[in-house]
Amino acid sequence: MKISLIISTYNRPDTLELVLMSVAKQVIPNSLVLEVLVADDGSGIETKSLLAKFQQNFPFKLLHIWHEDTGFRLAAIRNLATSKSNGEYLIFIDGDCLIAPDFISNQMKLAEKGYFVGGNRVLLSQSYTKSALSDKSISIATTSVISSILARLSGKTNKWLAALRLNPSASWRKKYVQNWRRPKGCNMALWRQDCLAVNGFDEGFAGWGHEDADFLVRLLHAGIQIKDGRFAAPVYHLWHKVNDRSNEAENFVRLMERVHNKGFIRAANGIDKYLLDCKNSKDFTK
Repeated sequence: MKISLIISTYNRPDTLELVLMSVAKQVIPNSLVLEVLVADDGSGIETKSLLAKFQQNFPFKLLHIWHEDTGFRLAAIRNLATSKSNGEYLIFIDGDCLIAPDFISNQMKLAEKGYFVGGNRVLLSQSYTKSALSDKSISIATTSVISSILARLSGKTNKWLAALRLNPSASWRKKYVQNWRRPKGCNMALWRQDCLAVNGFDEGFAGWGHEDADFLVRLLHAGIQIKDGRFAAPVYHLWHKVNDRSNEAENFVRLMERVHNKGFIRAANGIDKYLLDCKNSKDFTK
């Protein structure tokens, strides 16, 4: 089985470097093939150079998918990267989220037809993030409960329970199958066919905010339910300043219209244009 890990980024080569270091540590069974696609929303030469360096000796296929910087276009670059991917199963994380060595293997244990997996995140403190970036350390992304407790007690993280690993098939994972507010856009996974069925992410969402929730709402309308990924596949979110949220209110209104319109499933401006005619796009693989 082939899995595509899609990592979104924009002009943060320092955090992306740590994320790729954590991806390189993945332990996966021989039955799985992992490809990694960096969905780059228009970063500069530093990100390109970083990826070229990693591509020389990376344990998995690593692609750099880039488009021009014309503002915040997360939905568009995720769609473009998805169109370039080959995985039957898609996992989306952000370029400032570290993953533990069992992240991919546990995501596959969680994978189930008819479900979208919403994972959780552990927030890392500003001071610890600064230290980790300086030391190029990914040790915080651990499966050790003791290490997780110590990190919480020392103020490095906001929680320690994420290090616990509980049954991927437990019935409680389907307790909130319709609650679109629970999953985080920085940690989500689903079958490729389900992503295509809703035409991917809606590029009509301008600027930061709610394009990931809209994606999930439309999946729910299509009959794809939510499976809780906690205590199996968390991400460790490096601290950063809050993004410009000037478009959030407008995007939220758009989102709520979708929430109440259960017949709305496919994005009008989605992934299909990349699948049909990539040659006519200005976007390209670096």
